[in-house]
Amino acid sequence: MQQTTGGDVLVASLIAQGIDRIFGIPGVQLDGAADALFRRADEVDFICARNEQATTYMADGYSRSTGRVGVAMVVPGPGVLNALAGLATAYSANSRVLLLAGQIDSKAIGKGLGALHEIPDQTGVLERLTKWTGTARTPEEIPGLVEEAFRQLLSGRPRPVALEVPPDVLEAFTQALPAGTVEPAPLVPSAEGIEAAAARLLAAQRPLIMVGGGVLASGGSQALTALAEALEAPVLMTENGRGAIDARHRLAFDSLALRELRERADLVLAVGTRFVSTFGTQVNTGGAPAIVINAEAADLGAPRAVELGLHADARLALEALGAAVGQPQRPSRAEELALTRAWLEEQLGDIAPQREYLAVIREALPDDGVLVSEFTQVGYAGSACYPAHAPRTYIGPGYQGTLGYGFATAIGVKAADPQRAVISINGDGGFAWTMQELSTVRRYGLGLVTIVFHDGFYGNVRRIQKNRYDARYFASDLTNPDYPALAAAFGIASRTAFSPEELRGVLKEAVAAGEPVLIDVPVGEFPSPWHLIHEGVPRPAPLPEGSHLVTVNV
Repeated sequence: MQQTTGGDVLVASLIAQGIDRIFGIPGVQLDGAADALFRRADEVDFICARNEQATTYMADGYSRSTGRVGVAMVVPGPGVLNALAGLATAYSANSRVLLLAGQIDSKAIGKGLGALHEIPDQTGVLERLTKWTGTARTPEEIPGLVEEAFRQLLSGRPRPVALEVPPDVLEAFTQALPAGTVEPAPLVPSAEGIEAAAARLLAAQRPLIMVGGGVLASGGSQALTALAEALEAPVLMTENGRGAIDARHRLAFDSLALRELRERADLVLAVGTRFVSTFGTQVNTGGAPAIVINAEAADLGAPRAVELGLHADARLALEALGAAVGQPQRPSRAEELALTRAWLEEQLGDIAPQREYLAVIREALPDDGVLVSEFTQVGYAGSACYPAHAPRTYIGPGYQGTLGYGFATAIGVKAADPQRAVISINGDGGFAWTMQELSTVRRYGLGLVTIVFHDGFYGNVRRIQKNRYDARYFASDLTNPDYPALAAAFGIASRTAFSPEELRGVLKEAVAAGEPVLIDVPVGEFPSPWHLIHEGVPRPAPLPEGSHLVTVNV
């Protein structure tokens, strides 16, 4: 009879929490967990990546596109270190990711004996990039630690957690029972805080609502839309909050609109956002007072100038505010908001070439299709103006700004729901970080559409060197593969498009096919988007028309 091991208890405890997919790479310290997963393969799919860095990216994409917990599993030492970039991205984007980290034998931890894959204080390293980290010293501790990991994931501010399980603990026999199911425990707002906030909102004549990823993480989009409509308040979405309200809604705006709307605003309601600039300074509200709602108490204080702070889950707070506000009679702000849209169009005209490509991508995706952006020139523009039509349909790297995260993250999104249309956009710089995961896409038959915009440079680095350092170019040029040949080497179809119009036809075909495809898009120099993303950056001189296109003589 098969005896129960710590690995069995770990896997059974994860299944009890609803986990049905793990992204990872096996190794000797994980053999006890891998064997347990083999025996439960009908209940848990294991997607094996080609580099540990990709495992946490994939888990992050899985989590942010579904709202469920994404799980990664890696060996200790170099495996954990490779996974840290994805863990840091998940941390910055408030993503529910569980990292199952291997360890050395429990009796050797902390002794510096040079065991295979040992690094000094691995636990301490993980603690710096997680909300909570636990280490199982016996198999009997595993169920309780899994329960605590999920309590941390499903309460308060969502952020990644880690659980270390040494090999001797995974392989030891035990009579321990699996963990019990942990239910979400969102933070309930105080009745007094809701009453005070509702009174201020009803007294305001021209309120604005700013939202971030906390609204998406809490599932608060419906409550947000209802409150905005009741107050006739425009909703400004940060990059992490994109999709919290349908971009086609008459009250939906990109955060750039704050620069125009704050001139008339008399109150700002900030929900589920850190409510600071990209430089960590107070958001300029034009003097309008601010009500801030956040599940993270630290995000209610300095440098923010907060008139009223509510420590609460975004959805619960929005629902309570909606009930308290009711249906007041508000005059239409259609004329004012039309002027703001005209102003936005004039500003965004500076990045018209990037918007052409974004429009083609938007056209190719259904409302529930997902765009996973990247730090490519088209992606930078997307962070400012991509029109997401539903929650969890736009994914960016958050404030971590992780170059190279996008392709692997998109694999996690596609693996979460293979029937859902997913487009990954990349630059030639960032794509090189994880392009070996084309193997993973092929192996698991994931119909991911991957676009590589390539110009042969680290485009942002080169632009800075050109504009600020008198074109003293240093290490900003790239030697790239033949992308169609690269795709063919992994058994993946490829297409090439030299313009937005060519991409339109290629994308329509690729999304409909439901098969993996790599689309090669050679491009030239795009206009800078930085003055639109970072307030205070001077508006640059326009580039010559057509400079973003590559002309090929046939």
